[in-house]
Amino acid sequence: MKFTDTLKKNYEFQRLYSKGKSAVNPYLVVYARKTKKRDMRIGFTVSTKLGKAVVRNRVRRRLREIYRLSEERFAPGTELVVVARVKAVRATYAQLQDAFLGSCEKLGILRERSENK
Repeated sequence: MKFTDTLKKNYEFQRLYSKGKSAVNPYLVVYARKTKKRDMRIGFTVSTKLGKAVVRNRVRRRLREIYRLSEERFAPGTELVVVARVKAVRATYAQLQDAFLGSCEKLGILRERSENK
């Protein structure tokens, strides 16, 4: 994630939950908010409801990798929080990828295809 900083503070997450737009699917909830800054910021939330640490870390690693591989598609100046749901544990990588990118597209934070080139 070379272009991205991570959200770490509780108040940063709370601000996105209250002021950001959200997109929901069976695997994830994605909260997004446009900012005036040029950098991208992202945070991941994986609750203990999903399982023990090994399971939670696997889900978190998959989500981070999905974001890393599609990082250049995101519009600059966006803050994101990705909240994993219980079904994310049993989901395949492709299902998580479709869910994540579909939610981001629904929120309008992905660049158009012509801008990527």
